[in-house]
Amino acid sequence: MHGVKVKEVIQGFGHENVQATHHATIEFTKDNDLSLNGDCILVVCVDRSLVELSEEFKSALKRPKSELTVLIEANEVADEIHALGSPFLVFTHHMEMVLRKSDFLSDRTLAIQADKAAKDISRELVEKLKNPRQSAKITLTVKV
Repeated sequence: MHGVKVKEVIQGFGHENVQATHHATIEFTKDNDLSLNGDCILVVCVDRSLVELSEEFKSALKRPKSELTVLIEANEVADEIHALGSPFLVFTHHMEMVLRKSDFLSDRTLAIQADKAAKDISRELVEKLKNPRQSAKITLTVKV
């Protein structure tokens, strides 16, 4: 299975309270509301949660040495995050998915050892995502 790529495309929206200032994580949520405390959340109203990702995708991301590329696009502005999978991912959360710079694992963790947190995301993209009518496309690509 070496060199195999598995993709998931998730749709969501921006929100007026997007701040993207968190230093350790990035989050996407199915929630349509966002308080100012949610400083790691970039996209709301996503159409899928961790538990709803395909079995093929989850299986690939659980393989040792799997790599995840996350491309976030909004109105022709984009940014990319690179992270690692883990055999210990559980993919059971029904609302949220979190990319982490650390190795911390929980039911909300999508991937670990990310090269960016919310504060590192392109400020041009963050400005786009402050518009609640702005659609966002998140492409998750696992390379095994």
